[in-house]
Amino acid sequence: MKIRLFPLFAVLFFACKGTPTEIKQPEYPEKPNIVWIVCEDLSPEHLETYGGTGGKTPFLNALAAESVQYNQVFATAGVCAPSRAALITGAYQTSIGAMHMRTLAPSAAAGDAYPTGFKGYSTVLPEGMKTYPELLRMAGYYTSNNSKEDYQFKSPVTMWDESSPKAHYRNRPDPNQPFFAIFNFTISHESQVWVRANEELLVDPKDVKVPPVYPDDSITRHVLARFITNAMRMDMQVGEVIAQLKEDGLYENTIIFFYSDHGDGMPYYKRELYDRGLRAPLLIKAPFLDGGTQSEELISFVDFAPTLLSLAGIPIPESMQGQAFLGSQKAENPRKYSFAARDRMDSEYDRVRAVSDGRFKYIRNYMPEKPNYQNVQYRLQNPLMVHLLDLNKKGLLDKNQARWFAKSKPDEELYDTKSDPWEFNNLAGNPEYSGKLTELRKAHEDWIAKYGDMGALNEMEMVRNWWGGKDGAPTTEPAQVKFENGKVTLSSATSSASIAYRKSKNVGWKVYVGPFEGNPGDSLYVNAHRIGFEPSEIALILK
Repeated sequence: MKIRLFPLFAVLFFACKGTPTEIKQPEYPEKPNIVWIVCEDLSPEHLETYGGTGGKTPFLNALAAESVQYNQVFATAGVCAPSRAALITGAYQTSIGAMHMRTLAPSAAAGDAYPTGFKGYSTVLPEGMKTYPELLRMAGYYTSNNSKEDYQFKSPVTMWDESSPKAHYRNRPDPNQPFFAIFNFTISHESQVWVRANEELLVDPKDVKVPPVYPDDSITRHVLARFITNAMRMDMQVGEVIAQLKEDGLYENTIIFFYSDHGDGMPYYKRELYDRGLRAPLLIKAPFLDGGTQSEELISFVDFAPTLLSLAGIPIPESMQGQAFLGSQKAENPRKYSFAARDRMDSEYDRVRAVSDGRFKYIRNYMPEKPNYQNVQYRLQNPLMVHLLDLNKKGLLDKNQARWFAKSKPDEELYDTKSDPWEFNNLAGNPEYSGKLTELRKAHEDWIAKYGDMGALNEMEMVRNWWGGKDGAPTTEPAQVKFENGKVTLSSATSSASIAYRKSKNVGWKVYVGPFEGNPGDSLYVNAHRIGFEPSEIALILK
């Protein structure tokens, strides 16, 4: 397999100790290969390179030694689907109506529970918005996703060349075609605590670190040991991907991202807007980065998509609200604030917003009459959740642990996450911090004014507005086909529809980017799909 070489100007750098340096890159003559290795529900501290909680993660240690380790990376939600919506679009989930967990039809088998009257839906993306995989495909990339999606909408066939448990960059028909490949590992997901309850532990419960949000007892230690064991097994899976890249002669010149889809998956972590629910690990290895260094640059998940396009030499569309932190389109100024949101979690509604400057965290509770704790049925499968509820009922939790179950919460919260990393001490009423409170409150309000916040709307009314007042999603208008002078031109009357085509049902869909050659008698299959609408598909013979 051909090794993809970067031009000399793309790999030269000058570095100061402990500070990653990246040159201002022009567009690559050849598109770089890019791999995203994604785990689930994992805070940085579980990795040894970020400090560790008792487990061993040697493969990620090795990757970190050749990567920039980012220490201030925050998801836009403390739960997967809204967070993944922001990742795939480069836009805040609250600005596009993708903030509720989750939007697609409920699955009883998965333990999903929804509010009375809920009707499953795909988020209707704003006019002109395209996801980054489609933009990559339009630029000539082979895109593979192995294999979780969970973007709050049904994916159009234009998004991925392949998205399945067998998807792999090795499957591309031309070994010289540049690729973007995702490998998503679910073993660290919260559900695996109970799914793998009877499997062997790789860490002794007595050796794990117990955070102050939990009582230090045998049940807590055993559940944490299970979670840490799962993280260790995820590390081994990362090692397998790295080994494949090396086997194929691609490792040295492939840009690699490793990250989690949000913060930790344990109770009082996941779904919350404290740093423990939002902060994610991020390691990036690239030929033009100074490996073994660390960065304190503030990064939001909405920055991932524009950064990816910047690295691939693809213009960043205006629909993306994040900013590139690497590549030829790197933003002139670093990010000043990160923003996050919590909305409906399965059956339970709440509306919480947060803004951080990397040290101070501001939280606005729009429903302060509700407790932070939500009775999410799915989470009750975790034995630690059941244990905490029992201890709280008996009055056996300390004040910081019991705070989660308080019957209400303040309108505003402010924390110094440097001196108070667990965000126990609310400074909102402290006059010494009134200036910071005012600053971050304004940043929050300016963010809503700039991007909007659809979390303020009634969910089903929002959906009915998308559907034109009807009970179901509109159907994308079928593609119109024009065949003249040996060229096929495709269009759809539905604004913002993506169009795909193929000449046989036995081949993959191609993204339509402009007229293509055809011959009389050719079969043609065309799929038109605006995200959030139902797709339409036609078949015809060219004449």
